Amino acid sequence: MQRTSSNKSLILIVEDEPSQMELLSFNLNAEGYDVLKAEDGEEGLLLFKEHDIDLVLLDWMLPNISGLEVCRQMKRSKNSKDCHLIMLTARGEEEDKVRGLDMGADDYIVKPYSVKELLARVRSGIRIRSAAKGADTLNYGKIKMEINRRSVKVDNKAISIGPLEFKLLQVLLESPKRVFSRSQLLEKIWTENLEVETRTVDVHIGRLRKAIKSVSDDNLVKTVRGFGYSLDDST
Repeated sequence: MQRTSSNKSLILIVEDEPSQMELLSFNLNAEGYDVLKAEDGEEGLLLFKEHDIDLVLLDWMLPNISGLEVCRQMKRSKNSKDCHLIMLTARGEEEDKVRGLDMGADDYIVKPYSVKELLARVRSGIRIRSAAKGADTLNYGKIKMEINRRSVKVDNKAISIGPLEFKLLQVLLESPKRVFSRSQLLEKIWTENLEVETRTVDVHIGRLRKAIKSVSDDNLVKTVRGFGYSLDDST
């Protein structure tokens, strides 16, 4: 996988409107980022596979392959683990936002947008990417995970969980308070078996909760009715 020669963060823009592409690339270059540009989904997917991308700005409405499908394929890719993906769209309805997030998008900006807000979202996404890429230890509330040692402690007490529960917890720890749908969790964890039913997620979430409950009375893995799960230590 290729990387630019500089230490700058690398951003991929997938946008078919020349004026929007120029606006985005100009401002991102001015902020000190390296930029790759794709005018359609096929080119965007090719660049994504060839380069170590830190963040993607992806337009919803693209020729040939929709932005939603591009998002889905990027997030299923093996090299997408730490990449932050922001969807850009004129579709501001709540249902559309949910569809985008359900496909794996990390953030969502509705056109027309403020350049200042977009750059702030980009900076936030890059920070999240950098933290996830370099982290061996993940902490949130009472939970501490040491990834290389494959160990988890809750309230400073070790718990025993299986490999799938470990992966589930790692995904939740990397984005605490973010709500993940069952479909998102399936795509992140069961990457080699697309025939697994969403009910499987519920089973492993139940096992994870049971392990946490063995050492803590706190309900740390929350169910968000009608959508999925999040890691949240608020009451």
